[in-house]
Amino acid sequence: MAVPGNAYPPELSRFTVPGGGVRVPYGEEPDQYGELWLPRAGTPPHPVVVLVHGGFWRSRYRLDLMHALAHDLATAGFAAWNLEYRRVGDPGGGLPGTFADVAAGLEALAELAAAYPLDLARVGVVGHSAGGHLAAWLPARTRTPWGAGGKVRLRVVVGLAPVADLRLAHAWRLSDDAAAELVGATAEEAPELYRLASPAELLPLGVRQILVHGTADDSVPYEMSVRYHRAARAAGDDCELIGLPGAGHFEVIDPGSQAWATTRRRLAQALG
Repeated sequence: MAVPGNAYPPELSRFTVPGGGVRVPYGEEPDQYGELWLPRAGTPPHPVVVLVHGGFWRSRYRLDLMHALAHDLATAGFAAWNLEYRRVGDPGGGLPGTFADVAAGLEALAELAAAYPLDLARVGVVGHSAGGHLAAWLPARTRTPWGAGGKVRLRVVVGLAPVADLRLAHAWRLSDDAAAELVGATAEEAPELYRLASPAELLPLGVRQILVHGTADDSVPYEMSVRYHRAARAAGDDCELIGLPGAGHFEVIDPGSQAWATTRRRLAQALG
């Protein structure tokens, strides 16, 4: 999907609108930071949407993939906290660094709220693709070795074409077996790591979940969300699956799409 020179192909570069966020570090490593996009309207304190970008956990994909959504959310009255994190190919990326980073990035909201008008009673997370996997893992982070904290609670998790089942992603060899790259082992070699790293195996999450997935997605098959939705409901979670007939992998992060309009409405309902 990527092209030489660390640039994006046209289908991705169109989402990288000029940055409008304040860069704030949450750790000492170069990729341990987020961008806080504050709304220009609305009554503070503002509801917060944490954004977690995708790219099958690989370093060539960056948080600028979520710039268009961050801009749209800020325009709609949300504060957007767009996270970067160490990825496969970065020093310290993969398990456990990737997981520890997104957990630390979420917890950083507790300190940010002391400096910015953020309502920590109304926090949701939106993740795309591999970012959807990390977003769904966050509610269960304190039940794993890599997610210490727990000060910030999530009201809703939105997975946009999420890789919600890490073991299934490995079995299907998605993106040249990116799951094994993330974990550093196969599911047969490290079954306990896959259990602790996969939202599907940490159910119930105890938080409202919304899955938005195109039926024609050729990167993360729609069937993964179908199976996850069934399992989440069976485990007692409030989980909704919004299937998008004929849609592919990137319509869900296009702020001009009907898919995103539906997602934003669900966020507004969940975050008041």
